[in-house]
Amino acid sequence: MQDAAFLSSRRFGGIARLYGDEALARFSRAHVCVVGVGGVGSWAVEALARSGIGRLTLIDLDNVAESNVNRQLHALTDDFGKAKVTALRERIAQINPQCEVTEIEDFVTEDNLDELFRRPFDFVIDAIDQIRVKAAMAAYFVRHKQPFIISGGAGGQKNPALIQTADLSRVTHDPLLSNLRYTLRKRYGFSRDTKEKMRVPCVYSTENITPPQSGEACSTDAAPQGLSCAGYGASMLVTASFGLYCAQAAVEHIAGRK
Repeated sequence: MQDAAFLSSRRFGGIARLYGDEALARFSRAHVCVVGVGGVGSWAVEALARSGIGRLTLIDLDNVAESNVNRQLHALTDDFGKAKVTALRERIAQINPQCEVTEIEDFVTEDNLDELFRRPFDFVIDAIDQIRVKAAMAAYFVRHKQPFIISGGAGGQKNPALIQTADLSRVTHDPLLSNLRYTLRKRYGFSRDTKEKMRVPCVYSTENITPPQSGEACSTDAAPQGLSCAGYGASMLVTASFGLYCAQAAVEHIAGRK
């Protein structure tokens, strides 16, 4: 837990003036988990740290690579080859030295869900793109009433103004989330009634995907669980905005609790 005097200082005074002292105190006690800290997740982590969130758990097995520079917060020359969760922990320490950061250098799998999420978080952000794992996490979170949000695909897009949030049952234009919806209905028994909400909140864009402009597709050095460009080009103008939308969902949820 963070010191109240520290939180009332100029470092997070702007947060208190916006959300109120009680909300800032809740932020300082909150524990948020971000699964996948690449093009979307790294920016979500930054926003959470700068909002005074007191505890962060970061899950990712990937290392920072030169090909990440176009879209990932921690992709700096001095950090190439470093574990992404470590690079972010070091950055968070410069933002809020009292934030407790847990690094988990691993992938989430269908087999380790209970190990990782048995003890509930105040909020979880899913920023990976492996469908089977996204589906397993979503089903687990719904079943255990774990507050969460899922990021859709951010590759092949240029206009952050078209990003929005909706229940998975209402999402359009996103092939990743369309596949997730199909998988949840087929493997986990989610309702096929299009009028019924699935209770799976998502961040997505209504922009039509732009195909790659050159003959070379995405580099293959991306981790299999990160929200990589998956063959598409990608810009931080969009990936960062996806991450900020995810962080906003977490902050609003925590601020709104009584």
